[in-house]
Formats: sequence, structure tokens, C-alpha cells
Amino acid sequence: MIARRALLATTAGAACAAWLATAQAGAQREEPLADAVRTALSAAIAAAAPPRPAFERTDDRLAYLRWLSAASERLKRFKAEGHVRVEFLETLWYEATRAGLEPALVLGLVQVESGFRKYAISSAGARGYMQVMPFWARLIGDGDPARLFHMQTNLRFGCVILRHYLDTERGDLFMALGRYNGSRGQAPYPNAVLANRDRWRV
Repeated sequence: MIARRALLATTAGAACAAWLATAQAGAQREEPLADAVRTALSAAIAAAAPPRPAFERTDDRLAYLRWLSAASERLKRFKAEGHVRVEFLETLWYEATRAGLEPALVLGLVQVESGFRKYAISSAGARGYMQVMPFWARLIGDGDPARLFHMQTNLRFGCVILRHYLDTERGDLFMALGRYNGSRGQAPYPNAVLANRDRWRV
């Protein structure tokens, strides 16, 4: 039984590695949005962010600082400069938290989507860290897809879009991730993101 479980884990790991090596991520499909949904998403994109997170409790601040330190250490292989890592992680934490998403989940998604490359462009034309399709700039932004290469803009769009898909799928993360990638109902992409989420948990 133990040997069988080890074989299944090895097979899943190999499948995940193969997906990561060949991923063509970011092919969200343009779908009609109700006016109320478009308005809500536009408002979520437009809201300004504070430069630094604020905490009411000291314990929450200490937990955040521990997360920031641990995540920065793990991010070194993707981003060598310390101040770049900290700025990226502070922004990602804020955008993930304001969208009601776990930062580790967003980190896992970014790793699969772009390998933490700010100027990544997929074969489908998706852009930036979270591989946001340009049509989103037209639907809920200011219409300028070039802004999707701006770090905070890209992370905000990506988190708001994933939150929208999660709400659309009534909390089903597996299906929401598939919808984000344009592969709804297929296992490789959600499994890859979730495997990476677990590696980013502190």
C-alpha cells in the first residue's frame, strides 16, 4: 500500500513537472459580463492601494513579517535583488488579500503562468506575471493593454479576475483555476497551481 502511494505521488509529481515545462498559460476566454458584474470588476480594479499594509494587531503584523521573510528567501531563485523581491511580495500580498485570496495560491499561479517574469507574453497574447488577456483592459480597465505589464496593475487584474471566476464557480477552486487558464474541467493546470501553492505556504 505504501509503495503504491509512493508510485502515485511520483507519477503526479512527474505529470506536474511536465505540465510546468510545457505550460502555455493565460488563455482566459472572453465571456459576456452582466452590467452589474462589469461595474463591480471595474470598481475593484480602480480602487487605490495604500503603499504599506496596516495591521490593528501586533500578532498579525509579526505573522506578515514572518511570511515576507520566508517568501523572500524562496523567491531568490527567481528574483535576485532583495528590494525587488520585497516590493513584489508586498504588492502580491496586498492584492491577494484584498481579493480574498490566499497569497500562497497567487504565488503558485504566478509561478505556473509566467515563472515570475514581469514581461512574459504567452502564445495566446496574455501578459505579465499573472498572464492577463488584453481583452480585460477593454472590458474593465482603461483600454490600454500595455498597462498590464505594470506590476501592481497586473497583480490587481489577475487577483480580481481569479476572484470573479471563483465566485462564478461558487467557490470551486479547481474549476475556477481551469477557467482562469481557459482549460475548465481539465486537471493539469489546476493541479500544477495547487502543487505550487503548497510549496509557497509558510
